[in-house]
Amino acid sequence: MSGFVEKPEPTEVPGLVHLHTGKVRELYRNEAGDLVMVASDRISAYDWVLPTEIPDKGRVLTQLSLWWFEQLADLVPNHVLSTELPAGAPAGWAGRTLVCKSLDMIPVECVARGYLTGSGLVEYDASRTVCGLALPEGLVDGSELPAPIFTPATKAEVGEHDENVSYEEVARQVGADTAARLRQATLAVYSRARDIARDRGIILADTKFEFGFEGEELILADEVLTPDSSRFWPAGTWEPGRAQPSYDKQYVRDWLTSAESGWDRRSEQPPPPLPQRVVDATRAKYIEAYERLTGLSWS
Repeated sequence: MSGFVEKPEPTEVPGLVHLHTGKVRELYRNEAGDLVMVASDRISAYDWVLPTEIPDKGRVLTQLSLWWFEQLADLVPNHVLSTELPAGAPAGWAGRTLVCKSLDMIPVECVARGYLTGSGLVEYDASRTVCGLALPEGLVDGSELPAPIFTPATKAEVGEHDENVSYEEVARQVGADTAARLRQATLAVYSRARDIARDRGIILADTKFEFGFEGEELILADEVLTPDSSRFWPAGTWEPGRAQPSYDKQYVRDWLTSAESGWDRRSEQPPPPLPQRVVDATRAKYIEAYERLTGLSWS
C-alpha cells in the first residue's frame, strides 16, 4: 500500500470546480473552461506523499517552471495563460497558481536522459540497454551518455510507479507521428535546458515532460525542469562511478531509509513525519536550485 499518508481536502473557491488532487498539485476548472493548477508544498518519496510539507516548495516549482517556459518559448509553446489569482482564491495561492489551457493530454511521461543513473542504470547493468536502446560498454553511475536519449514511461496514479516503456510501445499507443513529435520535442527541450544549466554550473542528468494537443499543435504542459521532475547535479562535484549529490529531495530519502526514522520502506506502514532539520535542508536545496539556475534571489 502507498499513496497519501493524509489526503488533504481541496480548498473550495467560488467559480472553480475541483478536478484532481495529485502528489503536489490541486487541479481545478474555472467557468471559462481553463485549468487552474495550484502547487502545494507537499513532498513525496518512495511512492508516498508524506505528512510533512516543505515550506515554499510549491512556489519554487511554479516560479522555476515559469522561468523555464520563457527560455523555451521559441522551441515549443506552453500551456500558461495567466498567473493572476482567480477571484476569491486564498492569499496563500499567490505565487503557486497557474491558469492554463485545457489540453488533450498525451498519456506518456516524456523522459530525456543525458546521463546514466536511476532506473536507467538498473536496466543498463542488466542488459546494456535503457528502454530497449543499446548503449556502449563501460558506463557507470553518473556517466554522460554519447548523446541524449528519449526513454518514455507510462503515467502512474498516486502511489504507483511510472513504468519505462519502449519507443515502439509509445508509437503503438499514440501513433507513429505523435511519438516522433514527442521524441523530437523532448530531446530539443532537454538539449536547450542542459546547455543553460551547464552554463550555471549545474548538470541536468535527466528530466521528464508532459505534452498535450490544442488542435494539432503540440503544447508543453505541467511543470518543467524543476527539482521534482529533473535530476540536477552540481557540476563541480560530478564524479562518475558513484551516486551524485543532487538538488532535490535526497535529504528526505536518506532520512526515511536511515535507522533514525525507524521506517521500513518494504512494510505496509506509512512513513513518519520529517524532523525540522530535514525540512530546512530540503527547502534550502530547492531554493538553491532556483537561484543558481535563474540567477535571481529567492524572496
